[in-house]
Amino acid sequence: MALVNMRDMLHHAYENSYAVGAFDLVSLDFLEAVIDAAEYARAPVILSVAEHHFAHYDLELMMPAVEAAAKRASVPVAIQLDHATSLESVRRAINLGCNGITLCSANRHLPDNIELSKQVVTMAHGCSVPVVGEVGYVGSDDSEDASAPTMPAEARTYVERSGVDFLSVSIGTVQGRVKGRAKLDFQRLKQIHTAVDIPLVLHGGSGLNEEQYRRLTSLGVAKINYFTGLSDVAAQSMRAQIKGNREGSFTDLKQGVKEAICAEVKRCLRLWGSAGRAAEVLTQCEPWVPVEHLIIYNVIERMSEEQAHAMMAKGRQILAGIPGVREVFTGEAVKEEVQYRFCWLVRFTHKAVIDSYREHPDHVRFADALFRPNASDRISIDYQDSSSISGLSLRRTGLGKMRGVN
Repeated sequence: MALVNMRDMLHHAYENSYAVGAFDLVSLDFLEAVIDAAEYARAPVILSVAEHHFAHYDLELMMPAVEAAAKRASVPVAIQLDHATSLESVRRAINLGCNGITLCSANRHLPDNIELSKQVVTMAHGCSVPVVGEVGYVGSDDSEDASAPTMPAEARTYVERSGVDFLSVSIGTVQGRVKGRAKLDFQRLKQIHTAVDIPLVLHGGSGLNEEQYRRLTSLGVAKINYFTGLSDVAAQSMRAQIKGNREGSFTDLKQGVKEAICAEVKRCLRLWGSAGRAAEVLTQCEPWVPVEHLIIYNVIERMSEEQAHAMMAKGRQILAGIPGVREVFTGEAVKEEVQYRFCWLVRFTHKAVIDSYREHPDHVRFADALFRPNASDRISIDYQDSSSISGLSLRRTGLGKMRGVN
């Protein structure tokens, strides 16, 4: 398993003056191409699902494939939600498996940007998920979507008050295609780097040259979000297929698309300095390992089986909405002659959720009002999957602690 903590990954890049690629995905062709390129280049990589692309796919269907690809990769991989616009979209993404968040300021005024970012940071950090904030705005070359440059003083204030882990900056790049050569404000980037001293992130990474990328990484850029370049080579490949085979089927026209995307990702990984870094990054990153929160219990005698089932149904509904909860399973013993009749199995995205879940108001209300009064005979244990912790000693968290629904 090579799914790792994005915070560790980006700090390694920051400390060693290279950038990790965060490549937006819109289909399995993109997903497979990015992983294949990262494996070939032996590079860390971030698989990115962007909120503004959700019109093109169902996130709940896409995320299991993204997570499976990350887990079976031999290079370090993280999964981010890109262009997140609300607290609810962040919660949903974390519960579906994202372990990094990149916020979109959407030209918010600084106080509003700080307030939303603080809320996101509090929730995400409770799940050990790092957050990329944004000051300024990277627009397109379209005059109706103009960029707003990042002001160093505002960047410092924002980082100090919001608590974000990384900062996305606007220094002259644009979203989408670049008309001519992008003119980057490296002096502004240097001032921002000095003001905040945390890893920086670049949106609109397509269309830059090798010298520009080199200077960016030397001035603190540790992550580059990239999509347009991949989209363009994929479209070029399909147009070439159409030109040569106008009667071709859908699968005929897709031939070569994955290879074209893969080649472009390899090029980026080389330019940004992440190629060949996989082994050292793996030694520096915490594995991203879920936790299984198991409760076995009996209900009090005066509680009927129908009431017990109603309590479990209510719990599934409430607890599944808590940040960091991947899944809630409730069960009943197949055979009656067992010590404990019922169980809960709650999957947490990370061990940090053990504490944030226990203290979450929704959990506290459910546990105090419905569960604990009716399930006094119970055992609660938290487990990590030992097969997923490669190279580390096996760990069991909270063994034997009697905590009820925590």
